[in-house]
Amino acid sequence: MPDPDCPVCRTADIVCGKWTLLIVRDLSEGRSRFCELERSLGGISPRTLSLRLRALEEESIVERRTYPEVPPRVEYALTEKGRALVPIIDSMRTYGTEWLGGTCAEDRPALAAEVVAA
Repeated sequence: MPDPDCPVCRTADIVCGKWTLLIVRDLSEGRSRFCELERSLGGISPRTLSLRLRALEEESIVERRTYPEVPPRVEYALTEKGRALVPIIDSMRTYGTEWLGGTCAEDRPALAAEVVAA
């Protein structure tokens, strides 16, 4: 059984759910609406996205803002606590690029521009 006092175990409990880090990655670019997140996370079901966002709200990693419009508009954004996870994601991106030979879809246009410029 994991040590409930271990900071690594507690962090893993929060961020290691499927899709969770990808949601944080996408929100690190700024506020997003539910449909924008669903589109950027191709393959996630609306139910799963809703559950993950709710769990991240409960952990104060994501804030949900509802605008009094018709139809109602809801946006999600990272809190300060959520933004503190971005360096972990950046480190994972670096590791994946260096050791696994991958690139993120959002990085590919930038890489293509670098190759053309070289």
